[in-house]
Amino acid sequence: MGRSPVAAQYYCADSENGDHIDDPSEDALFDLISELNDTDNTFVVIQPDQDDPAWFVSVAVLDEGGYEMVRRDTTRREHHVTTEHGIGRIASGLIIWLAARDFQNTA
Repeated sequence: MGRSPVAAQYYCADSENGDHIDDPSEDALFDLISELNDTDNTFVVIQPDQDDPAWFVSVAVLDEGGYEMVRRDTTRREHHVTTEHGIGRIASGLIIWLAARDFQNTA
């Protein structure tokens, strides 16, 4: 996975180990999350590919197992922190949450 020469149309996903995907699908998010570990690839962040994005979501590995999801959208005054064990449920939930974001200010 590498950086595309064209900016993401909606959002991009970046993991701690340097993987970058523009406009990731549910399957791509599933793959990124399943590659997380507790040593050198502990999180992935999804946000608009722009300076000072209004929203983001992160998924991080928890020491006790499972994952922590942080969803933040300053335009909607949303800030939710949840934990989950199922990668499929996380990827599906992310796609639904991402679909509700405002993309009018993106490239």
